[in-house]
Amino acid sequence: MENEEDPVKKTQVVDARARNISHNVRCTECGSQSIEDSQADIAILLRKLIRDEIHAGKSDKEIYKKLEEDFGETVLYAPKFDLQTAGLWLSPLVVAGAAAGIWAYKKHRQRTNVHVMALNLIRGVPLTPNEKQTMLDLLTPPPSRGNIPSSWWRRWREQ
Repeated sequence: MENEEDPVKKTQVVDARARNISHNVRCTECGSQSIEDSQADIAILLRKLIRDEIHAGKSDKEIYKKLEEDFGETVLYAPKFDLQTAGLWLSPLVVAGAAAGIWAYKKHRQRTNVHVMALNLIRGVPLTPNEKQTMLDLLTPPPSRGNIPSSWWRRWREQ
């Protein structure tokens, strides 16, 4: 009974490995499909080639390397990291870094403008009505429920 199950298990293992590899290989004719999903002639031949390589005892890495050597790096969905593909791999980090930098700069400018206006107010530099209103809007605490603002705050706001 074990002898009957061994070929079945081997076939299932080979099929699973072949499907796994086929999902990671791009069809050279279709471009947007994996060879597992494509019905193009080249995809069928590549699936057969992969199964033959598995039967020959080759590892997954060896099969990927052979496909890359025969068809070029674009046949694989996950290109390797090297000098040519560094821009592809690092571009999301560059975009995220630029966005974070712009956001931080805007926050810094906003905070700096408020601080400059506050320093000018303390130094006795007259503020324009627009600047004074902006200062009051930014520095006024939200109204509390039922509490009357303290007298010093009311006096300062009325000035």
